[in-house]
Amino acid sequence: MAYNRFLLSTACLLVSLPALAQTSGAGNGGPGVPVTIVKPMRQDVPITIRGLAQVAPLNNVVLHPRVDGTLDKVNFAEGSMVHAGDVLAVIDPRPYQAVLDAALAKKASDVANQINAKHDLERYAQLAVNQFAAQQQVDTQRALVVQLDATIKGDDAAIAAAQLNLDFTKIIAPFDGRVGLRLTDLGNFIRSADTTNPGIVTLSQIQPVTVTFSVPQDNLPSIAAAMANGTPQVHASSADGKSTLGDGTLITIDNSIDPTTGTIKVKATFPNGELKLWPGQFVNTTMQVGQQANAISLPSQAVQHGPDGLFVYVVKPDNTVAIAPVNVSLDTGTLAAIASGVSEGDTVVLSGQSRLRPGVKVSIVTGSGS
Repeated sequence: MAYNRFLLSTACLLVSLPALAQTSGAGNGGPGVPVTIVKPMRQDVPITIRGLAQVAPLNNVVLHPRVDGTLDKVNFAEGSMVHAGDVLAVIDPRPYQAVLDAALAKKASDVANQINAKHDLERYAQLAVNQFAAQQQVDTQRALVVQLDATIKGDDAAIAAAQLNLDFTKIIAPFDGRVGLRLTDLGNFIRSADTTNPGIVTLSQIQPVTVTFSVPQDNLPSIAAAMANGTPQVHASSADGKSTLGDGTLITIDNSIDPTTGTIKVKATFPNGELKLWPGQFVNTTMQVGQQANAISLPSQAVQHGPDGLFVYVVKPDNTVAIAPVNVSLDTGTLAAIASGVSEGDTVVLSGQSRLRPGVKVSIVTGSGS
């Protein structure tokens, strides 16, 4: 039995040797390691700054009541888009209408008294000319007219205050935006001075929307220079980098650097027409602050990291590969600007590098962009 097992093991080893030789003999006349290739080309490589950003509404407000009363009407659907000036809710206006009516009535009474007092003043003044009335009576009547004038001004102020309180019974949207979930149900009695009151609803302006992110302080000069020369563009993508969420523009830089992290905040606005950006969402941002003109470039995935630095695999005329050390002056994450190491006429391996070593024969996959 042991002899049979020995024969079987030997047979398996003999069978596996040709396969091993085929795998390891790619540089000795075998079919070659399949790779895709790319030609270095000259183009403008954008200088970009990347960061993790958080989306925030352009404006955000919790709508609170400014007068006390019962929530009488709710005119919005949760999650709906509303416009500036829309009446979103109404507090019972009847008590405030009554106060306004009383103020109007008081002014009407005071105006009638004022008219009568002015007429009496005219009569007393004429009588005083003929000495049929004392001058003191004229002065007293003139003082009464002035007093009634002041009373009417007070009435106007009371009417204005009553009208303002009546207007406050309507909860009006201050800007275009999207309402959130209702915070107070219909029929509740709410007070304007109640600090525990959560409000009626939250309104957020999300078209446009803002995106805020932090960048290292070393990037501040290039960002400031880009803003001086125009409006830097900012691209937003999903956290996994697979989905494009929108393109916006940088609007401002914060007024100070965070000394604990050595970073500074910048803010961009996005039109957000398709509502792909949502307040509170984290997104990846790429901001272009310049470009390296007419640079020899390669896709970033062609550049490999080795113990001695960066390098690429160059395909020689005999379809074997050699290592070419390179200096990368700029890498955007998708495109690398090569300062030295390759030229436009070289053929560089784009993918399949994991099985390569100097002198290994390669098989170029068609449709690789060569």
